[in-house]
Order: sequence, then C-alpha cells, then structure tokens
Amino acid sequence: MAAHAKGSAGYRRLTLAMLFAGFSTFSLLYSVQPLLPVFAAQFGVKAEGASLAVSLATGPLAIGILFAGALSDRIGRRPMMVAAMFLAGLFSLATAIAPNWTVLLALRFATGVALAGVPAVAMAYVAEEVDHASVGSAMGLYIAGSAIGGMAGRLGVSLIAEVADWRWALGIVGLAGLAMAEAFRRLAPESQGFVRRTQRRGSVWQATRTLFADRALPLLYAEAFLLMGVFVTLYNYVGFRLMAPPYGLGHAAVGAIFLLYLLGSASSAWFGALAGRRGRRLVFWMPVVLLIAGIALTATTPLWSVIAGIAAVTIGFFGAHSIASAWVGRRALEHRGQGTALYLFFYYAGSSVLGSAGGIAWTRAGWPGVTLFCLMLGAAALVVALMLRRVPPLPDQTVTPPKPIGSD
Repeated sequence: MAAHAKGSAGYRRLTLAMLFAGFSTFSLLYSVQPLLPVFAAQFGVKAEGASLAVSLATGPLAIGILFAGALSDRIGRRPMMVAAMFLAGLFSLATAIAPNWTVLLALRFATGVALAGVPAVAMAYVAEEVDHASVGSAMGLYIAGSAIGGMAGRLGVSLIAEVADWRWALGIVGLAGLAMAEAFRRLAPESQGFVRRTQRRGSVWQATRTLFADRALPLLYAEAFLLMGVFVTLYNYVGFRLMAPPYGLGHAAVGAIFLLYLLGSASSAWFGALAGRRGRRLVFWMPVVLLIAGIALTATTPLWSVIAGIAAVTIGFFGAHSIASAWVGRRALEHRGQGTALYLFFYYAGSSVLGSAGGIAWTRAGWPGVTLFCLMLGAAALVVALMLRRVPPLPDQTVTPPKPIGSD
C-alpha cells in the first residue's frame, strides 16, 4: 500500500498520534524534576539522592534505546510504541501511591525502561509509514510534542503541588499519560511499510565500529553527554536554591521557570538554520559559548540575573543539541539508525550520570559548587566543539536532510 502523504487522512492521524507520543514520553520522564526538593524533605535524602528520581529513569532509558530498535524489528514499531506508552503511564500512576522512597525509585526505573520503546522507534515508524517528502514535517510534530511535553509536565506538576501535594500531581500526570497512550492507539495507523527482520550481532558490532571510526561522531557523542549533563544539573538543583532564602519561591513560581523551554524551541530552529547556511563546524561553538555565559550568570545573586542565566543556558543547549543531532544524521550515512541510537544513549547517560553527580556538588558547596561543576563540563564541551572545527566535512553526497534527534 502507498505511504501516507501530507494532506491525507492517514497522515493527519499519524502526525497527531506522534504529537501525543512525544508529549507523553517527555512529560512522564521529567515531571518529577521540580519535585526534587519536596522528595529530599519528605524522604530525608540529600539532593543527589533526590535526583535519582530523574536519573533512575533516564539511565535505563539510555540503555534501553540501544536494544529497543532491534526488538521493534521483530514485533513491529506501532505495537511497541503502544505497549511502551501504556506501561509508562501505569508505572507513573503507581508512583503517586508509592509507600516509600525505595518503591518510588523502583517505579521510576520501570518507567524509564518502558519509555525506551518510544524515542528509539518513533523515527523508524514515521520513515516507514510516511511518504518520503513528508517525513520531515511528521517528525517535526513529534519533536514539538516532545518539547511541549517536557515543559508542560514539569510546569503542571509544580502548579498542582502548589495547591495539593506531589502525589496528586504525579497521579494526574500518570492518568494523562494513559489517556495519551489510548489516543495514540486509536489514531496511529496500522503499519504498512514494516518488514519483520532480525539483526545479526556481528552486523550491529560492525556498524558501531564504523561509527566510532568516523572523526566527528565520537566527538558529537561526547558533546551530547556533556551538554545534557549541564542542562539537567542546572534544572535539577535550581529549585533547591530558589525555594531557600533569600528567594523563598513557591512550587508554582519555580515551575514557571520551565516556560523558558519556549526559548529553547525557538533557538533550536534558529541555530539549525544558521548552521545550514554557515556550516555546522563554524557555528557549533557559538551556542556552547552562550551556554557557558549563562552558567556564569546564574552564580550572581539577583533573581532576574539567575533567571536570565537559566534562559541563556536553555537557548545555548537547545541550539547546540539541534546542530549536533542533525550532524550525527549527516555523518552516520547508511548506519543512521545505529548512529542515532548511540547519540541518544550518550544524551540520556549525561542526564543520568552527570545530573546526579551535580547533586554532590550542591550538597558539598551549594550553588557555587553547582556552578563550578557545570562550568567544567561547559569548558570541556567548548574544547570538543573547537576540535570539531578541525574535522573535514564529508564529500558531497545525496542524503536525506536529517532532522534533529529527539528533544528534552
């Protein structure tokens, strides 16, 4: 059967389903982030311990992405995404009634495992079911849903926690996740282009060796790890700082900071277009420098300058991420699927490992410790960006222009 073309009923259903998939995935994954100070107080854990509510979801997600694609080659893209979304919604709903900290962390771990089945498969599902000329716009809606979901999940939880408590907040997010899973099940067209296949271990290993032999790709994977580490660390612990004296902000006010994600969405498109005109090697360092400047600005005391610093970090991070993820697609060529999976692995590994490590900096040295930790990561990212300037571009080839990979 023919693939769904832009303007057809099947295309409209699929793109709306992908919007729900992106929204659900990232709202469920990061909705606990503004609650970390609450967890620390209620369960008697330090900041780095509270951050495990995020890290124990993003960690298994990072590992699961490496295997979810191969599993979907056997059982199908759509069935895997449906199952992943329903399981993640159920685990998130159960988190609201977790009797203790250990059970809550176990449920967050299970949520991360389940969610691996969405970002790892989404691009393949769209590529197989949508007309070639319409793939870019379809993926654009998935990415938009991811960005909006990440922001709305955090903001919604903050607002609900302000008038109720964290259990009600997570319960409502879990119910919303289940509703979006059902919407995806009803809307997503049955697979037409899927062909069941089994990958040999040797072929996967050979593809990985080929990718790491490229001069740019290992550097781009390092950038994903470092930049995501900065981004998640700042957003993980800024709530601890702003809810304490001299600011004393409430949940709703701290949650409003996540509206800065709107700037990130705009910067992603702007820096992506600039890189397309000027070249990725010549532009990539610019958002990294902006991110470093934003980190330094958060070290100041006035509330407006702290918020401005977070805004600069957000703009810089999304700009760098949009360039790096598209660059991976350009360099990976015939191993694009494996190259994408490895980029996402390092991306979420940075969230998990460095996001929790930043909590140790907060516990030992407060916000100056967080700032120093993030500046070190930012400096390393700038060094890598300058190394990328020296990597020669690939010869001109006829390849499909890649879209940015995922969104936070």
